[in-house]
Amino acid sequence: MSVNSTEAAGRLEVVLVKGGRTKLRYAAELLDDDGNRIAVRAPWAGEGVRDFGFVRFEAGDVFTEYYWRDRWYSVKEVRDSTGTLKGWYCDITRPATLRGTELIAEDLDLDLWRSADGTSVLRLDEDEFAESGLTETDPEAAAAAVAALDELEHLAREGGFDALLA
Repeated sequence: MSVNSTEAAGRLEVVLVKGGRTKLRYAAELLDDDGNRIAVRAPWAGEGVRDFGFVRFEAGDVFTEYYWRDRWYSVKEVRDSTGTLKGWYCDITRPATLRGTELIAEDLDLDLWRSADGTSVLRLDEDEFAESGLTETDPEAAAAAVAALDELEHLAREGGFDALLA
């Protein structure tokens, strides 16, 4: 189903899973589902302010999130309450699944940040990924996760995610 953002698209629950447990669950507006890529929009779902040092997520922030059924990542465009772009936060995940009204993505610990102006591209949580043991328990998934992070970093450094998100 392809949904135009001006149509009443419906609501989904985004479910982020980590280590077999639900890490985060939040309501989102379905913007588009072309059969492979699913786009949703949601306000910051965390409690309070999350200050990473390079960006702060806080009340009023809006995330436009893109998930794929055939890619090992999601890309989240982050804007503040005035609509000013903060940047893109990317999660390395197993390919997303849609079950009923639940959009499920399994977090594999690796992340990437690209600032709005593109001057900052940061690989994140590589230590958590190493500690997760995925390279031993599921080497194919670990290799796919690292390849996905490399792909996103390349895109981020070579001009951003416009072609990916168009």
